[in-house]
Amino acid sequence: MSGPGSATLEEQREQEYRQISDHARSGWKRSIAVGGFILVVVVVSAWVVGMLDGTRMITGLADIADLLSEMWVPDFTNINSWWGPLWDSMTMSIAATALAVVLSVPLALCGARNTSPHPALYWVARLFLNVLRSVPELIMAIVFVAAVGFGALPGALALGIHSAGMVGKFFAEAIEHADNAPIEAARATGAGPAQVILHGILPQVLPQLADVTVYRWELNFRASVVVGVVGAGGIGFELIAALRTLQYDEVAAILLVILATVTVVDALGGALRKRFQ
Repeated sequence: MSGPGSATLEEQREQEYRQISDHARSGWKRSIAVGGFILVVVVVSAWVVGMLDGTRMITGLADIADLLSEMWVPDFTNINSWWGPLWDSMTMSIAATALAVVLSVPLALCGARNTSPHPALYWVARLFLNVLRSVPELIMAIVFVAAVGFGALPGALALGIHSAGMVGKFFAEAIEHADNAPIEAARATGAGPAQVILHGILPQVLPQLADVTVYRWELNFRASVVVGVVGAGGIGFELIAALRTLQYDEVAAILLVILATVTVVDALGGALRKRFQ
């Protein structure tokens, strides 16, 4: 026999169920609205750039097929002359990554809320990191080629300075998300700011910093091919030279060599990331 109490309990459960259902329906409505907006933005963007132009796309695919036929069979006749530029690209990426880390560490410490000495310095560091990563490495490479001449040096400088903006941002975010307990414990022992960073923060974030560094090295090696196009040395310089002389079979061979090297770099980077985890 049910009494007034059980009826009230049933009404309360029914009311809770209605609230949950209303909340779920409102969540679905918001998701559909956001998804529809994103879809409209994607379709408009594709239309603006011409991706929805079927005739142009089909013509382009036919031209690509013709180009691929000219690239086959790859010509490896000059492969012995590519090892030097390929080594330049490798050393360029390593030097650039090292430069990025050297620049990123102080910027990240100043650009993290829990380690920045002053709020004004925090905003200055964040602004500087934004500026560094907003300038494409290709533009930086052109500037450094004009400043220091052709070769791997302008490429390393361009990649390193551009990478510092992104690496510094990741470093700063890792520092900000560090567990506060070891930091407070270090401060409780009377440790100074430098000791707090050294003993309370770095042991926590070092694996993540190493992971970001290795990943950035992989990206820098790929980017070293691009900056070589503007005279910043490396295998990219050989690639653009073959393109300018319309030697597409040699272009295909260089691309295959780059692909093989990138595969090796990715495998080595993956092994290093596992090692630092």
